[in-house]
Amino acid sequence: MIDPVRVAVDGTPLLGQRTGVGEVTRGLLGALAPRTDVAPVAYALTWRGRDALGSEVPDGVRVATTRFPARVARELWGRGASWPGVEHWTGPVDVVHYNSVGSYEDLRRQPSQIDVAVMARLWDTFVLTPVALVGRVLPRMLQRGDGALLFALGGAAKYPFPHLASAGIVAAGLRNYAHTLHAELAPQHVYAGALVIGSLIEGSAAHRNASVWGTDLPVVSPDDLAERYWDMYVKRDRIEDEVMPGMTALHADDVR
Repeated sequence: MIDPVRVAVDGTPLLGQRTGVGEVTRGLLGALAPRTDVAPVAYALTWRGRDALGSEVPDGVRVATTRFPARVARELWGRGASWPGVEHWTGPVDVVHYNSVGSYEDLRRQPSQIDVAVMARLWDTFVLTPVALVGRVLPRMLQRGDGALLFALGGAAKYPFPHLASAGIVAAGLRNYAHTLHAELAPQHVYAGALVIGSLIEGSAAHRNASVWGTDLPVVSPDDLAERYWDMYVKRDRIEDEVMPGMTALHADDVR
């Protein structure tokens, strides 16, 4: 009998106000939970809602009971091998998923509104923490000759939107990291991939408020995005998948 694929999913966006990233995470866990060939576990890099993660995941998903802030995790993981990585709480995993998240106020900054304090917070979450996270799980993947690292990114990681300038700067850094990881690790049978999402996520706060804001962005199902993740992992035939329907027509003025 083939052992199930052990998948660690970043459940941080499930805590607090449900954003589009949270809905994608919910869809991903919901799609993985019924599968007999997958053993999903949710972890969270935050103190927020410390006791709530278990109630936010579907049946069939194990929850890593210990949670701690991303900044603390990154600082500890940067101090050397004596500090345990995420697998200390999740158990050994074959696939690690990471969400890039930040506060609404920090992410939606025009270039003229950006300051060092905002960028320091975002840089910590979007770049330093995933680098530290990968650094703790990658050696075992390389030793085993198999594994996967999956990253969730917003459309600003690839396309310059002035109203998301702060998000774009750091997300582009994470996207570059994913691409370079893929280039280095693919010959060693470890996969790195990024899903770039530039649509409203069905069920998210942004989707619910779209009519109030007068937003006409396309809407995608979190379940469909979860299937894209799984397809990327299984096929390993692309570094990146993009969900940006109508981006050029809708945002041509923004991109110029």
